[in-house]
Amino acid sequence: MGSNFSFQIYSSSKNLPIGWDSLVVDNIFLSSDYLSVLESSAPTNMDCHFIGLFQDQELVGAALSQFINLSEVSSFGERDHCLKTVIRNLVFKNLSSKVLVIGNNMLTGQNSYRFNEKLPVAEGLILLEKASEELKKIFNQKGLKIHLTIFKDFANQEIQNFKIPEYNPFFNFSTQPNMVFYIQESWNIFDDYINDLSKKYRDQYKRARKKATTITKKKLSLEEIKEYNIRIHELYMNVAKNAPFNTFYLPENHFEEFKKALKDQFLFYGYFIDNELIGFNTLIKNGKDIDTYFLGYDEKHQREKMLYLNMLYDMIGYSINKGYKRIIFARTALEIKSSVGAKPIKMYGLMKHSNPFINLFVSKTFSYFEPVMKWQERNPFK
Repeated sequence: MGSNFSFQIYSSSKNLPIGWDSLVVDNIFLSSDYLSVLESSAPTNMDCHFIGLFQDQELVGAALSQFINLSEVSSFGERDHCLKTVIRNLVFKNLSSKVLVIGNNMLTGQNSYRFNEKLPVAEGLILLEKASEELKKIFNQKGLKIHLTIFKDFANQEIQNFKIPEYNPFFNFSTQPNMVFYIQESWNIFDDYINDLSKKYRDQYKRARKKATTITKKKLSLEEIKEYNIRIHELYMNVAKNAPFNTFYLPENHFEEFKKALKDQFLFYGYFIDNELIGFNTLIKNGKDIDTYFLGYDEKHQREKMLYLNMLYDMIGYSINKGYKRIIFARTALEIKSSVGAKPIKMYGLMKHSNPFINLFVSKTFSYFEPVMKWQERNPFK
């Protein structure tokens, strides 16, 4: 690697180098505004660092890293109670609880890094691998020995860039796909989408909307998010604890801080019955994409009112009407997202255990510990 390339690690977004935001302008999830709010409202078991990549004195690359301490997670998820889950949790607690992620563990997609045209991709990835080793030393000095180093999330074309010697010790893995909804050019308004659905799925839409007639949807301001803060967190935890696997839980102030920092780029929608908040969803504007963020709901109303499905239709309606190109629906609830038209995009990552002996077995044990999600892909269109 050319000696004129180097990296610098920053422990605070306040110290980011000049030119950071112009370099990452196409991705809000690497912007200084997002990174600062991530710092102020990150899960308690997460610690963020930011990596600047330089050619001489010029910033040519930017990346995010997150240290996650799984030993501080009270529950990895309460939905599955089988022996396999118990064993998996014990292994994570004792052998893999200190995790360094190059990327964003709270999102799905390539939100790890951005390089400009002056930094060849291979050179940039070599720098990031060196930076990950330096971060391990930083945490080691704090008495925190990193067990696993993970690079995530990359589409098939992107993961090919990692086929260089520096990444030979890493295990290439794939988990649940990223569900992406592509907005057709012929859809100028939401009704265009509805008209393209087959009869079965148009009937599903009508049934869902009929169930939700008593629900009022409202876009919440910062003051209203503060007002409903306790209820919002309660609804979020209802959903989070039923996930098959959790590596963090959001703090109570998370959505309030996001709205405060990102303003109109962060949308918070509350769903009410008789002035009682029964659910919410959040969206983040990211260029031509809409990224779905966290949501929450009351399980009773979710079943009775088909609330989650109605939320999906609302997200699609908003994105079509506002002229966006894609909706990043992320992982989880794959089948229901497929039923509204989202497509699965296979995502890949790389992981390496710091213990060379344990690392030999990572590839053999990963499939055992990764929760298997069986689902059927749907095609709702004519």
